[in-house]
Amino acid sequence: MNDLSFTVPLWVWAAVSLVIAVMLAVDLLAHRDNHVIGFKEAAVWSGVWIAIGLAFGLVLLAWQGGEVSSTYYAGYLIEKALSIDNVFVFALVFSFFAVPDAYQHKVLFWGVIGALVFRLVFIFVGAELLQLFFWTAYLFGAFLIWTGYKMAVSKDEEVHPDRNIVVRLVKKIVPTDPTFHGGRFFTKINGRRVATLLFVALVAIEATDLIFAVDSVAAILAITTNTFLVWTANAFAVLGLRSLYFCLAGLLRRFAYLHYGLAVLLAFAGVKLILSETPVGKLPIPLTLGVIVVTITVSIGWSLIATRDDHGDHGGTTPGAGIAGGAETGRATGSGSAPSARSHGTEPR
Repeated sequence: MNDLSFTVPLWVWAAVSLVIAVMLAVDLLAHRDNHVIGFKEAAVWSGVWIAIGLAFGLVLLAWQGGEVSSTYYAGYLIEKALSIDNVFVFALVFSFFAVPDAYQHKVLFWGVIGALVFRLVFIFVGAELLQLFFWTAYLFGAFLIWTGYKMAVSKDEEVHPDRNIVVRLVKKIVPTDPTFHGGRFFTKINGRRVATLLFVALVAIEATDLIFAVDSVAAILAITTNTFLVWTANAFAVLGLRSLYFCLAGLLRRFAYLHYGLAVLLAFAGVKLILSETPVGKLPIPLTLGVIVVTITVSIGWSLIATRDDHGDHGGTTPGAGIAGGAETGRATGSGSAPSARSHGTEPR
């Protein structure tokens, strides 16, 4: 698979990793008191994360030129768009387990740590497979097209995060108390160390993101197999997930048709990946950027126009309000594997 190639010194990898670690540390310190995050605070933090992600593209522009920078922005935008799907599921999981607002940021913080680890592993494995075996492009491409199709045609289903196979496995292995104990993941009861319900919610979030990581990474690998670009685009998009959740969770009903746009993006990424191993070759980055921007704009605009007369509870203080008890978000949760529009249609057992 022909792709962008430029040397990334080890110190650059180290510097970027340090920046990400520092940003996570700052975020953790800023929210160490487990306070309830309001829309204004979340919007400010979202602006900060987005500004940092966009600024990194300018650094790439100055360092490696326009093609590299444009490729990064294409990957960043598609990951940012797909991350909205995560927000739907976060709200559903939090509603299902009735996670108090004050502890949701803590769960998402550690959830993002897991998301970064999953993506880093999938990026290097996926990129290596695409470089070594050309036919894996057809497999990944078909997987993305199928995922997009399932997202577009799946109907609303009731969500049961507790049926998630990973959650059930953890409950069997780890002694668990079915209540909250403040913001603690573990506590001691009668001298025995047990996991709390907050830890179970974290496991549900991590298990869901494991599914997300597969198709998100595959979608970006359709744009480039340069591991540095794929990793940084993923990392800077995922870092803003927590703030994005607190910004959008109260408005999820307004994104009624966004899943159609995400389905188009996944299918487009699949077609692009398959074409890269045919005489057609790689589609130009400007075209890719144009498709991403137009698709996101149209699907969000369509959703907002269609729901402009909806006077439901969009702006409540509780992030998960309005979608508890079912997938009323227009997404199919599928379910035994993970409650998500991207759960590939598996049925709950």
